[in-house]
Amino acid sequence: MSEDRIITYGGQAVIEGVLMRGRKAFAIAMRAPDGNVAIHTEQLAKVYQSWISKIPFLRGILLLWDALGLGMRALTISANTQTGEDEKLEGASLYLTLAGSLAFGIGLFFLLPAAIGGWVEGLFIPAAGGGGVLPAPALTYAASTSGLWLGNLVEGVVKLGLMIGYIWAIGFMPDIKRLFGYHGAEHKTINAFEAGAELTPESVTNYPIEHARCGTAFLLTLVLLSILVFVLLGPLPMLWRLLSRLLLIPILAGMAVEYIRWTANHLDNRFVQWMIRPNLALQKLTTREPDMKMLEVAIASFKAMREAEGK
Repeated sequence: MSEDRIITYGGQAVIEGVLMRGRKAFAIAMRAPDGNVAIHTEQLAKVYQSWISKIPFLRGILLLWDALGLGMRALTISANTQTGEDEKLEGASLYLTLAGSLAFGIGLFFLLPAAIGGWVEGLFIPAAGGGGVLPAPALTYAASTSGLWLGNLVEGVVKLGLMIGYIWAIGFMPDIKRLFGYHGAEHKTINAFEAGAELTPESVTNYPIEHARCGTAFLLTLVLLSILVFVLLGPLPMLWRLLSRLLLIPILAGMAVEYIRWTANHLDNRFVQWMIRPNLALQKLTTREPDMKMLEVAIASFKAMREAEGK
């Protein structure tokens, strides 16, 4: 069982349900309007078993893209279960929806903060001129350095503030509160399995609501890494500043995935436990304590996924 515990299993909350993903298959369990638990299982895309999935950094980029598509399909399936409709989100419609969601996220959480940071940085560059105690080159260097650090600091603070504020704000919506409850049920179920506990609602409810491999942890890691990397780029014209934020997202995503994998493999280390505290703290915004019926759905999803994989 030790091989199964590390990295293998993950998931996400969907509308009135939970998606659980393994190595070869995924399952979605949903509470249907009639009160029964509906189950949907499928085999995963071949990329999950290909050689690409074994190459550090590259695997993070490709698996993240595939996971985004999988998450979108899972949300569509769960929504259709609630409405009784049979509309399929696949092919061009899936990729257009995914592209629109990514464009919104990149624009709000990357380009807008970069533009604000660039504006702040630009305020300092003209300040380098003659007439001071220091010679003009020294003033230019001092002003550029100050502008660079302050501009990137402002960009990072705005980016982090937007992310936390957005998650906090949508958490007040009733439907999102239930979604976050199913998110908590997903975490508790995987935590219970990794602890070797019996998968029943009465047992699973005693396990933590946070998990080190959560997507929320990935988002925070991505934001913090972007702050560090963008500082190293130095001052850039606004156009190149914005382009660099776009072009480096896949690289940063790959780095974030590897960081999450590494910390998940070293949770017994006290230093690693200290490192992941911010990630676990942020999950308090994206999880809610689930009720027994939510736990029942999460457990059903996990067991269906394991059965689909022949476990």
